[in-house]
Amino acid sequence: MKTSREKVLEVFEHRSSGDGVMWTGNPDREVISEGARLWGIEDNAEAFFRYMDDDCRWISADGGYRHPEGRPMFDTAYNSKARDTLSAAGCFADTEDLAEVEAYPWPDVKYCDFTRIYEQIDRFPDKMVFTGMWSCFFHLVADYFGMENYFIKMYEAPEIVEAVTEHVVDFYVQANEKFFAGLGDRADVMFFGNDFGTQLDLFISPEMFRKFVLPGFKKIIAVGKKYNKKILLHSCGSIYRIIPDLVDAGVDAIHPIQAKAVGMSADDLKQHKNDLAFVGGIDAQSFFVNSTPDEIAREVDRVRSILGPSIVISPSHERILPNVPAENVLAMARAAKK
Repeated sequence: MKTSREKVLEVFEHRSSGDGVMWTGNPDREVISEGARLWGIEDNAEAFFRYMDDDCRWISADGGYRHPEGRPMFDTAYNSKARDTLSAAGCFADTEDLAEVEAYPWPDVKYCDFTRIYEQIDRFPDKMVFTGMWSCFFHLVADYFGMENYFIKMYEAPEIVEAVTEHVVDFYVQANEKFFAGLGDRADVMFFGNDFGTQLDLFISPEMFRKFVLPGFKKIIAVGKKYNKKILLHSCGSIYRIIPDLVDAGVDAIHPIQAKAVGMSADDLKQHKNDLAFVGGIDAQSFFVNSTPDEIAREVDRVRSILGPSIVISPSHERILPNVPAENVLAMARAAKK
């Protein structure tokens, strides 16, 4: 009998015979507690996942970074006012001198110790573990400038944007190199995320994406490929315009295929099913919240009929919010396993 790990790997390698596989995602504490009350299970995430018969586990490597003085990995408000919105200015908001970028205390990979991460992964040898540094450099660079200011500086001060991006990406490349060198064959999938899509389109044009973001993706992906890992890329929103670029860069699967974003429905994405595997697709914005368990089951069947067999059924965002009934999560899981 095949393990979950084997079945999900077959999905990523486009050789699945149709075994139903699913990932619950990251349910909110209230959803977990509701499930515990309904089903008489322990009130914790792992008990919830086991009850779902979940095939996957997400174990980020970011917790392996521990500065001896407790400093964060990236302090985007360094020596400036604390940021409380995405638009708020970061520490490089007004930077015009590359020397300021070089003088910033960038994180050092020597503070990475992944021993505890490996121990967590070793608990699930039969599951498909998604892992690696989250490597969210697009978000971080936006925070260093303030989001709108970041996009403006792509035009007004591209050399500053490129320098900040290079430092963030280089750290993630080095950290992932250290992590995967020690990981060995414990897990099969590098999972990292950058939300570069809105409900309607990309945050920036495809041309600017290729200039300022895609090169960083390629550097990070190259580390995963070096260690023979499948590449699972997370981005919420509408990213359909650059999917061919992602395929060319080496992405094997995309998550969470936000179903209600423009160009991201199952019907829209089926043109890519020979090039990509999919993780997600069951709308979590409204459908997952308001539908009955029977309706959830029918939607799972519909999405799988379009994108299968190379799909891991999962919500269209890994975060399952408190307004999602636990019974609907279970309905998705059971339908996925048919």
